This record gives sequence, structure tokens and C-alpha cells, in this order.
Amino acid sequence: MSNFKLRSEWAPAGDQPKAIKELTAGLKKGMRYQTLLGVTGSGKTFTAANIIAAVDKPTLVIAHNKTLAAQLAQEYREFFPENAVHYFVSYYDYYQPEAYLPTTDTYIEKDAQINQEIDRLRHASTQALLTRKDVIIVASVSCIYGIGSPVEYQKQNITLKVGEKTDRRTLMERLVGIHFDRTNADLLPGQMRAIGNRLEVMPVSEKVVYLIELAGGAVQSIVQIDAITRGILGHLDTLFLFPAKHFVTEKDQQARAVKSIRAELTAQLKKLEKAGKLLEAERLKRRTNYDLAMIREVGYCNGIENYSRHMSGKAPGEPPDTLLSYFPHKADGSPDFLTIIDESHVTVPQIGGMYAGDAARKKNLVEYGFRLPSAVDNRPLKADEFEKRVGQVIFTSATPANYEREVSGQIVEQVIRPTGLTDPEVLVRPIVEKGAYQGQIKDFMREAEIVIKRDERAIATTLTKKMAEDLSEYLKEKGIKAEYLHSDIKTIERITILTEFRRGTFDCLVGVNLLREGLDLPEVSLIGILDADKEGFLRSETSLIQIIGRAARNVSGKVILYADHMTGSIERAMGETNRRRAIQLAYNKKNGITPVTIKKKIHDITDQLQSDHEKAVRADLAMDAEIFSGNKRKLIRLKQQQMNEAVKALDFETAALLRDEVIFLEGKPEPKKPAPRKRR
Repeated sequence: MSNFKLRSEWAPAGDQPKAIKELTAGLKKGMRYQTLLGVTGSGKTFTAANIIAAVDKPTLVIAHNKTLAAQLAQEYREFFPENAVHYFVSYYDYYQPEAYLPTTDTYIEKDAQINQEIDRLRHASTQALLTRKDVIIVASVSCIYGIGSPVEYQKQNITLKVGEKTDRRTLMERLVGIHFDRTNADLLPGQMRAIGNRLEVMPVSEKVVYLIELAGGAVQSIVQIDAITRGILGHLDTLFLFPAKHFVTEKDQQARAVKSIRAELTAQLKKLEKAGKLLEAERLKRRTNYDLAMIREVGYCNGIENYSRHMSGKAPGEPPDTLLSYFPHKADGSPDFLTIIDESHVTVPQIGGMYAGDAARKKNLVEYGFRLPSAVDNRPLKADEFEKRVGQVIFTSATPANYEREVSGQIVEQVIRPTGLTDPEVLVRPIVEKGAYQGQIKDFMREAEIVIKRDERAIATTLTKKMAEDLSEYLKEKGIKAEYLHSDIKTIERITILTEFRRGTFDCLVGVNLLREGLDLPEVSLIGILDADKEGFLRSETSLIQIIGRAARNVSGKVILYADHMTGSIERAMGETNRRRAIQLAYNKKNGITPVTIKKKIHDITDQLQSDHEKAVRADLAMDAEIFSGNKRKLIRLKQQQMNEAVKALDFETAALLRDEVIFLEGKPEPKKPAPRKRR
């Protein structure tokens, strides 16, 4: 019986049953790589969920950015409400890596602002992998970066039982040993607070507090309480606490690491001095000795990840431990989990390109005395190392690249949508005025006016941000309600624009590259691809197919490519789209299916923002009473509770807004981005 309990209101339909059957069979046959070629709107995530339930293995799902990962995590949580579905991405709100620019003699210190909520979710992911079998981790490519040894992480935990002999001082020392901080203020994840004979602890992976009552040299009780309301959630006989940091080592290993670091320092100093680099040698000596002192005293230092090879006892050049190390492995050491790489045509190249950029930056730091050579071993995995550390892989994409096609044991197509919708009609018209056509702008305007009268929407894609802005203004001047969208627009505003577009506040959206993937806009029935014959990344075969797919959720979907000559990319994109459309039309005719446009509730983050606005209005009514009574802390707790609820829903944008409100109420200064510091 499967550990994974799939919940859904509908059964697989269209090409989904075939895809599930063939991909599951391929996994059981031992195929290392397979590809699910699923067209836009065909339900690839639902297909993958059915495969996970059938195979019954812990699963890693990798996406190419945080936003897509959050969307996928939410979908998998809806499919598997009883199982452990977690979200693992980079925990930095802001990250400036340590670097040195020799040409300008500029040293840039590492500076980062860690998102505590995402850090908590990362710990929840690793702990679930070490304690459960029914785990799905949805991650960004940050999963290939080093995070510390799972062996040490699991070894350095505390199991506390009611009746166990211990006292407050001993227990606090044990918690400090696994990197818990002591505080007298409100508890945060990874902190403890002592009150008389009681000790309050908040694990790094949870937002609850454990109240440990100590008396007579033993643990009298363990009570789980809500961190915000302080209400009792339950009583426990046993409490299991993991370390508050992923990079942890035992004292013996730590002592060996300090000795090993010192030996490397001695060797590197000799090398630098022999090369006449006295300044670099002195710089390295001061920094490393300071870090060693911190490690000896508190077991940790800023940038300790640069010494991870010594801490873990790995050999020079050996790959670091990553999230992949926390997944289960067979007795022979081979991976025993399933990996699904979403939008593989984008994600796979990201995985392959991480190492080179990191290595180039570290090379300068080592050469100029800012870091020991072992710092280069704190790195992302190389492509071949990643391949060895994942088991069976399923790539999912509407446009798989050559790599996926070459390595896959089989490519399973999911062309028939459960809705019966077909790929849109694709036409080619000239850019410059020719014959009956008045050129791309005027022709697009004429077509847009037709769909707008049907209460449908239109999209125009341009090659540059400036073109998008100019075209948007021109359309407004001609009486078409339009807005532009590109990467300079902030996340919240971008989501608001898309929501207003769906609601009909305006009728035409003009954008650039970001319109290719991840947009679910069933109201769009017309897409005009301007300057489609300008070969390049934005007008490649893959890009064109992805753009065309945006019109596949409307029964009246039509795409016009404006081009004065046919490029290879246009021919291939049209050929593939027409091939799929022919299959879909034949299937609908054979089965008597009449496709209809998807009716999807306009529900996204802005709904949450609106509800938070309503909450804020209600809170404002009580705010004066709270402030005049001197109890601003209660208001802060309310905001924190709302923030936690937003995080649970993976609504990080709303959570960030609420976090900023809390910072304002607490009177904390906003974090500032540092300027590079020039060394003399």
C-alpha cells in the first residue's frame, strides 16, 4: 500500500492516463531518464502526482525559480494533504556574495539578509527526509549547494523524555551545543528562554514553543504551546530537537577540523610568501586565525561554510553534501528516490551552469589572500555530480531540449488536454505594410479590437522593454486600454497588473520575455508576436512554442507571428504546433468532444492582499485602543500570526508585507544594501 495518499476531485483524462501508465512502467523497468512532453494546460503536475503515488518513493521536484517552486508546492500539497510536502529554496531575501575585483582592487564583503521563515522551511524539509518516507520536496536549483552533512545533522540532536534526569543548566548547555541561542525577548525559531525552573524552546523548523518543566533534577513535563496565542496544543512524553543550523560537527571532529585548517593555513602562507605576496599572506593569516578563534569558542563563525570540507572530513575536490544527501539511499549507496525536473529546458541548463560561475569568483578570493584554497570546495555540484546523486529522473516540459531527448529512455507525449482544448491557430503576417496588410502594429490593433468586443483579452510581445512601453502608450492613444509588463516592474505590482488584466480593467497586455512561461490566462484569445523573424533567444523555436502556448486555454485562441521572412525557428514552431493541433482535433472529432474555454476563478495573491487589507482595516479599528492602552505588542502578535498564515500558504509576497509592518511597529531600521568597499 502506498505511503502517498492522492486526493483529487477528478480522475486522469485526455492523455494523462496513457502518460501515467507509460512513465510508471518505465520507472519499474529501471529507465534512468524519461521525458513527459506535456503541452501547456495538459495537467503535467497532476500526471506527476499520480506517478508519485504509484511508485511510492520520496520525491524531489526541481523548478527553475522560487515563484514556480512555490506554485508547485501548493499544488502538491492539495494533491497530498496527508503527506509531507515541503518547500526548499534559497533562504536569502538579499544576497551579495563575497568577491574581489582585481582590476579595481575592490573587495566586496559577503552580505545577506536571511528570511527566517524560509530557513525554517528548509529545516522542516531536511528533518522530514530523515524521519519520514512520504516526503515530497519542491526545490529550486539551490538544492545543489552545500548545506552540511546529514550524518552529523542527525547525530547532533537531542531526545528529551519526561522523567529523564537533567537540570536546567545541563539542558541549556546541550542546546547551545547544537546552536540554539538564548534570549530574554520573544522567542524565534532556534532560540530558548529560561524562566525559573522552566525552559521554553522553539525548534528551528516549527512555529510552536515547547515548555519544559524541570524539578528535582528531572524533566517533569513537556507542553506544546502556540507561539502567538500561548494556548496549550498538547502534552508530550518525548521531544526530538534537531540542530538549529545545518553546518554542525561533534567536538572531536571540530578539533580535527581546526587542526586541519591550521595546517592548510601554514602551507598556503608559505606559498604566498614564496610568491612575494606578503600583503595577501598577512590578510589571510589575520582572517583565518580570527575564524579559528570563533570556532574554538562558540563552534561557529561567519562564513563557516568556507571551511565545510574540513568540518565534514572530506578530501580536497570531493563534492559537498547537499539536499540530495538527505534523501534515502540503498544499501549500496545508490539513490532511492524519484526526481522530477520541471520546465527542464530551463532548469537543466541552470543546474549545469552553477559551478563555473562560483569557481571563478572563489579563484580570485583564494589568489589574493581572502580565503584558503579549501573554500572552493564549498560549491554547487557539477552537472555530472548531480547526475550521480539523483536516481530515476522524469523531465517535464512542453519544449524539451536536445539533452533531454538524447538521454531519455522514452519520451511520452501528453498532447490531449482533459478540457478538450486545442493548440491555437497560428498565422504569419508581414511586419511592413504589404498588400492588404497595413503592417504589424495596425494589423494587431485591428485584431485586438475584434477580441475585445467579445470581452476577451489580447497580448503583444516585443523584443525590448522600451518597445513594450512605447507600444502600450501608442495603444492607449488609439483608444485601446493597455498596460506594459517587464522585469523592471516589482513582484506585487506585476501580480496586480495580471489580475487587473484578467478582470478586464484593461484589455491588452504588452510584454517581453517573462510572458513565456507560467502564466495562466484563460481570457486571452489573441497573441501577436511582433518581429517574429528576428532570430535569437526571444524568437527561438522554444520561445515561440512557449508564447504560442499562452493562447491554448481559450477555445478562440489565435496567434499571429509578424515576419517578413520565414526563419527556421518559425517553421519548426509552427510545424510542431500544427502537428499537436491536428492530433487534438482528430481526438475531439472521434470522441464527440466540443472544447470550451477554461473558466478559472480569478484567485491569486491579490485576493490575499485584499483580505489582508480587510484584516488591516479591522485591526486599525482596534489599533487606537491597543496603542493608548500601551499594548502595542498585542498588535505585533496579530501581524505575526497573519504573516505565519501567509507563509503556510506559500504566499511569501504577502508575508513580506506583513513582516515590514512588524518591523515598522517594532521600530527596527530597514536593512540597507552595502556599497562595495575599496581596499588600499
